[in-house]
Amino acid sequence: MAHQIDCIEKEDRDDPFTAIKFVGGLNADGTRWRISQQDAIQRIKSRQNSFFVKEGNRSVTVIVAKSRSGNEYIKTEADDYEPNNLLSLASCRLK
Repeated sequence: MAHQIDCIEKEDRDDPFTAIKFVGGLNADGTRWRISQQDAIQRIKSRQNSFFVKEGNRSVTVIVAKSRSGNEYIKTEADDYEPNNLLSLASCRLK
């Protein structure tokens, strides 16, 4: 099942190199969900769930990537939107 991510939590919201800790969104029943980035990575890799970010009328798929140091993280597929789709989302703490 595909879930829309509409918020993130980071230790430092203004630092693009600080890792995302949690992502969140809205369930069909109106309640909110929030999971760790590690949980999102495992769900994507196991194909249990997929995630996307909405930008206007477009949906951009969230994928697992690997840093130069070998750490896995989530990001959106390459598109023409700047800034980064995930990093530009509001804080989950404000939702």
